[in-house]
Order: sequence, then C-alpha cells, then structure tokens
Amino acid sequence: MDSKKMMEIAVKAADEKHANDIKVLNISEVSIMADYFVIMDAGSQRQVDAIVQSVLDKAGENNIEIGHVEGNRNSEWVLIDLHDIVIHVFTSEKRDFYNLEKLWSDAPEVDISGLVTE
Repeated sequence: MDSKKMMEIAVKAADEKHANDIKVLNISEVSIMADYFVIMDAGSQRQVDAIVQSVLDKAGENNIEIGHVEGNRNSEWVLIDLHDIVIHVFTSEKRDFYNLEKLWSDAPEVDISGLVTE
C-alpha cells in the first residue's frame, strides 16, 4: 500500500473520533524521515486515547505495519509511527505549545477536505 493511501486511512480514522483541525504536511521533499506528518489535537486526554486507538485499529484492519507508538494513556502527545506516515495526536494545549506546523513550515500542506467532515 502506498503512503498516500495509508495517510488517507489514518486521517479518516482520526476524523471518525472527531479529531480537531487535522493537518497533513507532505514532508517528503524536506526530510527523509517520512512522506507525511498528520497533526491533530483533541479536547481531552480521553479523546486523544480514542483517536489513537481508532488509528491503530484501522491500521491493523488494513495490514499497515505499526512501527512504534510513543506516549501512552493520559499522554498529552502521542506519536504513531507508520514508517512513511508519522501521526501526532496532541491535547489542544500541547499542540499550541509545540506548534509543529510552524516548525515544518517548509513542507506543503495536503488538501484533505475530501477526507474529513466539517
């Protein structure tokens, strides 16, 4: 499965759990670490956990290899490594603090409007 399809599966899984302000950055031209960063936040740690579980479940259902998960229950930032896709799930406060979108501002944002509900 190509990285674009894996990214779409992850975005839809997060959207199903009402992740806030999902952004996808195409980092393939600015880093060798991955093709996409998927960044989102949630209003509570419980919602962070639900989003993470949804992404992991959908990855498993689609035979996407999960490289590593950093963070655990009650973490304010969980990173899911799907090798070519790196997913960041923050609480709102931590997302504002780390501001990955600014840090990776050289990477173009991917239009995911067809993948998420308004």
